[in-house]
Amino acid sequence: MAARKTPRTRAASTPKPAKPAPAGASRLSSPINEMLLAALDRGDASLQTGRYLMTFKEGATDSGAQAIAASLGMRVADARDFAEQAVVLENVADADAVMFPEIGVALVSRDAAEERGMATIAEATMSESIASVDPEYFVFADSVLDDYLSATEGGVNASDYLRGFMRATETITRDLGTVLLPSPPDMREEAEALNATWGLSACRVPQSTRSGAGIKVAVLDTGMDLGHPDFVSRTFVSATFVGEPVQDLNGHGTHCIGTACGPQSPVATQTRYGIGYRTAIYVGKVLTNSGTSVGGSVLAGMNWAIANRCQVISMSLGSQTNVQPYYTAAGQAALNAGLLMIAAAGNAAKPTGAPANSPTIMAIAALDSSLKPASFSDYGKIELAGPGVSIFSSVPRPALYGYKSGTSQATPHVSGCAALWAESSPNLRGQALWNKLRSAAKPLLYPSTRVGKGLVQAP
Repeated sequence: MAARKTPRTRAASTPKPAKPAPAGASRLSSPINEMLLAALDRGDASLQTGRYLMTFKEGATDSGAQAIAASLGMRVADARDFAEQAVVLENVADADAVMFPEIGVALVSRDAAEERGMATIAEATMSESIASVDPEYFVFADSVLDDYLSATEGGVNASDYLRGFMRATETITRDLGTVLLPSPPDMREEAEALNATWGLSACRVPQSTRSGAGIKVAVLDTGMDLGHPDFVSRTFVSATFVGEPVQDLNGHGTHCIGTACGPQSPVATQTRYGIGYRTAIYVGKVLTNSGTSVGGSVLAGMNWAIANRCQVISMSLGSQTNVQPYYTAAGQAALNAGLLMIAAAGNAAKPTGAPANSPTIMAIAALDSSLKPASFSDYGKIELAGPGVSIFSSVPRPALYGYKSGTSQATPHVSGCAALWAESSPNLRGQALWNKLRSAAKPLLYPSTRVGKGLVQAP
């Protein structure tokens, strides 16, 4: 993690004294697991954390920060006070709010909102600076959210499910969700002839002359096994936004990074599984080792990736909520900077979840090895599809390799191909890269609500 400066805060001339946080309150510095337990104590199954996110009007971020400091008396920390803007929420001391300046959003603590009253905060939205104030939601790796939704829809009480989930994740020491399955048969012959996975074969990666050289790919997930033997020659730029080391004890992040950025010639397998083998890898740990997070941590990672000008930002995570203004602002900020955010649509067989449902973020659906939409893949707002069933890639030691399925696995196929396209021309950045990926896709005989423009293809 990058070295941290002591954060400065902005405040009104006579700020209110800090009050001790009431039991179960969601402070900015509260660990994610603590907030999950607090939600249980409140009996809240809405997936809301109790904190709020203020989205500022475009170009009004600094004036907005000054406005909430002056009119609402809030102590406001700023991500720019941390090296490379790698702000860890657990380290913002007694701040009432923290600014993510690259995307124009501020996270407000539950305590600060309750002290001032929502009516007062709502009045702030009438200002020239603030566009909206919205609840913060919990965020999950696709597989975790899918399990949660399946359990609650099957009649399991949300609190009971989360309590059991919390007990299970307290002892995580292995790669969760990795299933050692046989390779899919449909494309095995072609894939074996190319010494590549069926997913890379379907995307025509082995035939590409591109490597992703000179392109920064940020993967916002559960981190990375930094000592994986297939990556010993690679340099990682890493930061954590969840109060845990970047080292991946879950496996989800390592698997996604493997597909998007893995080697051309792996150490211990003959099968090539990685696309952008010469990309610069930016590892943003925005999900804990249990695969859980909150909107503020995800936004902190987005803000960091934009500040570091990562041309491709890959996110295999989400929450089954409506379009959120703060994610839309983040996606737009990326496009404005010539960057592209790509996100998993979700595994709930429901309308696309957040952040992928934002109009400024590419939503990715999953296909099986016969190039049919996966039964679990979300639908509706979809831009592209990628291989997402029984995908072979890297996992943490000692296993090294394993299979996973989900729109989480489809997303890094698109992100890796995006890096190859970005390498092919300096003009393919941001919206232009978005357009190229869609125009170059392989058409499929399924509705666009299931597969968008079709299967992503490498240049």
